[in-house]
Amino acid sequence: MQALRKTRPEAGLELVDIPAPVVEADSSDVLVKVSATGICGSDLHVDDWTPSYAFITRSIPVTIGHEFVGVAQTGPMAGRRVVVRPSVTCGICAACVAGDHDGCEKRRGIGMTRDGAFAPWVRVPLRNCVPVPDSLSDELAALTEPLTISMQALRIAGDVAGQRVLVMGPGTIGQGIAALARRAGARQVVVSGFDDAARFDALRRMGFDALVDVAAQPLAEGARPHTGGEPFDVIFEATGVPETITESLALLRRNGIVVVTGIHARPLLLDLTPMVRNQQQLRGSFRPPESDWPLALELMGEMDAVMRPMVSHVLPLSQAGEGFALAHAKAASKVLLKPDARDE
Repeated sequence: MQALRKTRPEAGLELVDIPAPVVEADSSDVLVKVSATGICGSDLHVDDWTPSYAFITRSIPVTIGHEFVGVAQTGPMAGRRVVVRPSVTCGICAACVAGDHDGCEKRRGIGMTRDGAFAPWVRVPLRNCVPVPDSLSDELAALTEPLTISMQALRIAGDVAGQRVLVMGPGTIGQGIAALARRAGARQVVVSGFDDAARFDALRRMGFDALVDVAAQPLAEGARPHTGGEPFDVIFEATGVPETITESLALLRRNGIVVVTGIHARPLLLDLTPMVRNQQQLRGSFRPPESDWPLALELMGEMDAVMRPMVSHVLPLSQAGEGFALAHAKAASKVLLKPDARDE
């Protein structure tokens, strides 16, 4: 089968032929026939080989891809469409033995440190499979993983009802945060990006018009027409660019909150004194609890029309290079890759 793989600890990915995975009869894993897989910002970092993803070196060669939907072929869910939590718990640490899988600290990542879903077939743990409602399209179901990341960011922020919100970064995570913040009753949602025409177009079709292109003007200047110069109550960072956090603190009210969701390729030098004097809070947000996955699928059913514009391109896996080029150039919103007919 064709698979998109990281074959060397350096920049670049390769589309290669490898054997299809096999699941033994007594295994706790199941075989999933992949329907669609999204290109994530993390995949772009792996392609570029930024330092924050060097942790996968020992797993190379590895098939990437972790935002996916497919049909289980073996096990109790055989014949059912599923999405798959990409974080695989160890099963043997104290937390796992106690049934606290969210507390596992010895995880492996599907599409990072074990083979992922830029391929026609993938082997995954049965316990990581979550059934997909019949009413949900494959395209939206493939957005489940990033939506859970957005859900966790809202949880970390707390109640945003009546708040003025800034989302820095108009990618899939930022789009999800904006949609959920509006749904939670935010008084205003402003989204900023850098030369992000395609993703701004998706946001407009999602019903957002307070958009700031920081390639054309400073963030403070671009936000002013939308806020009248008033500070933000909550700011979400979803850019992966550390310097944006410094910018955000200057636009945050006293006692306001910045939630950081991006993975950054370099450290940030931050003057903490203004943050301390203004009692501002900097909070990190990463992995949601496993219980969020069924909730995310329900939310997508409710928000189907709002979320549909998030997917801009659906390409065959054989055109992975084109899909990654679109994503790298920010000429797309979300790119999905589907296995080619020859591999189905």
